[in-house]
Amino acid sequence: MSFDLSQDNFNYIFTNMEDAVCIMSGKGVLIYANASARKLFGISEESFSDQKIWKYIPYTERNDDLIQMFIDSSKQKLMNHQGMVDYENIDGKIFKLRISMSATKMPNGEILYISIISDLTEFIRVNMAFERYTSREIAQYVLHNPGGELLGGQQKECSILMSDLRGFTALSTKLSPADLIILLNHYFEMMVEVIAKYNGSVIEFLGDGIFVIFGAPKDDSEHALSCVKCAVEMQNAMKAVNEWNEENNYPVLEMGIGINSGKVVVGNIGSLKKTKYGCMGENVNLAGRVESYTVGGQIYISQNTKELITEPLDIASEDSFMPKGGKQELKIYEIKGVGDLVVDTINDTISWEGVKKEDEVALYALEGKAVCGDRKKGTVKAISADRRYGLLKTDETLLDKQNIMIDIGGDLYAKVIGNVDGMYNICFTSKPDIFKTWLNSVI
Repeated sequence: MSFDLSQDNFNYIFTNMEDAVCIMSGKGVLIYANASARKLFGISEESFSDQKIWKYIPYTERNDDLIQMFIDSSKQKLMNHQGMVDYENIDGKIFKLRISMSATKMPNGEILYISIISDLTEFIRVNMAFERYTSREIAQYVLHNPGGELLGGQQKECSILMSDLRGFTALSTKLSPADLIILLNHYFEMMVEVIAKYNGSVIEFLGDGIFVIFGAPKDDSEHALSCVKCAVEMQNAMKAVNEWNEENNYPVLEMGIGINSGKVVVGNIGSLKKTKYGCMGENVNLAGRVESYTVGGQIYISQNTKELITEPLDIASEDSFMPKGGKQELKIYEIKGVGDLVVDTINDTISWEGVKKEDEVALYALEGKAVCGDRKKGTVKAISADRRYGLLKTDETLLDKQNIMIDIGGDLYAKVIGNVDGMYNICFTSKPDIFKTWLNSVI
């Protein structure tokens, strides 16, 4: 069977198209394939003959949908047919194809089917990589909004979630770089799955921390509720994270989460050569400050966030702090649940074991991760049964939520979380290798 391609312009356009073009008869016989189609399906001049188009496609399970599209068009006489399919060529290379088929009736009454086949493999690969290096929501915003890639920002009311692993800096020195990456990647994988469920956008990973925004770039009128629910599920997901860690001989992790809501500036930040979707403003800084007061297993939210929550909150405690440069203290609340969701990862009941001998220690106050001030003296009076908390007696004044370092022959890090009978209740946030040996000497 022949097909008249005597029109030079028609022939030139089809020959030079990047898309593959196939024309088949009403019975599915391939009567024309342009250069792109021949390259895609591996059709040589010698192999081109009057046979049905699906005969040129390798019979593999992956190619079932593509073959079926051609068969359906000819057997069912479909006038228009479109779809996205996988295609595996004879060398095993995988393609992502978009197929558009349409039927046309010739003057002699014969029906011909024209197939336009676009190879979207590279486009999809780039899109998927883009989503991985940002987040799905940010990628969709940039790709599908007019001017989405342009520099600039806007002010929006959003909720900010900051998470951080407790004691991870010290922990990272004990792991090889390969193990550290494996541990972090598994943790991030679990957390990002929860964040995506609540339409949060990951702005960036900050070492072992995660910076997430709710309410941008995708609008969410309930951004505060989405954010807090996400935080609860993130904490609960730590159980599965640590089960995997223990099965694979990795250390148990603990995470703290801080949340704040308010107006922030969001948008594309950088230069024409290097741009990122960012979020900045005082309310972002406050979210980080709120997070710094948490210990492992805790969620703290600000007063701003609390006022926006539309479902019942289970509040375990409330506290306040003075923001830098502020004139009025801001309240923060420890959250144990919202609506039907409850944090179930940490047992708050502290069972104290007495110490057989009082252990005098040297301690230092911390500003961030750096020592500030002189060496102080203290005495460890008790250790909790789960080895998570201690009671510290000292004549020095320590602030609530202050981070301290205790010298026990190694650096033991802790956070002040309250007072018990005139002593400071401290939560251990990072333990040195000598910790177990030290316990045996004092208990």
